[in-house]
Amino acid sequence: MTDRTSLTTTLDKVLHLSTLLAADQARFERETGLTSARIHLLWVLGLHGPSTQQVLASALEVTPRNVTGLVDGLVASGHVTRQPHPSDRRATLVTPTASGARAIRDLRESHADLAQQLFADVPASRLAAFDATLDETIATVTRLMKDHA
Repeated sequence: MTDRTSLTTTLDKVLHLSTLLAADQARFERETGLTSARIHLLWVLGLHGPSTQQVLASALEVTPRNVTGLVDGLVASGHVTRQPHPSDRRATLVTPTASGARAIRDLRESHADLAQQLFADVPASRLAAFDATLDETIATVTRLMKDHA
């Protein structure tokens, strides 16, 4: 059994990492002029391509009303357009513009670059163990959050 001090030291390191990543995210938001919610929506569009607002709401785990506000902001900034759905006249597709596609490409490149900088020199066996520990920790935190909701 691991002693309590070791456990809290590890938690302190996780919290420190969380703070560092949040600061990096804030820097990225300032540089791009995009909020984290808008960045997340663009990321989802990059994964799935043009999507309805209902699909986006589901993928982002937010209400359709929230997606409307996010899309409105991204339309205003020139990152996406709303286009008629080709087979459902009631639906609208949110589609990246050239500027949106460039932002999505930049997001992907930045993500891959950071992963490379953080983990390229970590031996595969250690990275696999770290990845498994992260999976377990995320599952535990998710369960604890549900228990306290």
